[in-house]
Amino acid sequence: MMVESQAPDSKFAFVVIAARRARQLMLGASPLVANPHSHKPTRVAVEELRAGVLEFQLPQIPGETDDTEGKRRKE
Repeated sequence: MMVESQAPDSKFAFVVIAARRARQLMLGASPLVANPHSHKPTRVAVEELRAGVLEFQLPQIPGETDDTEGKRRKE
């Protein structure tokens, strides 16, 4: 797995990562941005993710390749 710091392209992955970070903030973790625009944990998590300061790992799905043409190929 590769550690990434840029926001994921998938909206689902973005929401899952932001939700996990918001839980960490609610449990007392310090914000990674200097002056967050909001005091709400979910907003701070989204701001951190968009700023690229939050590191996360996306799991590699078994059998998935980096094929840019899609799942089906004409042969």
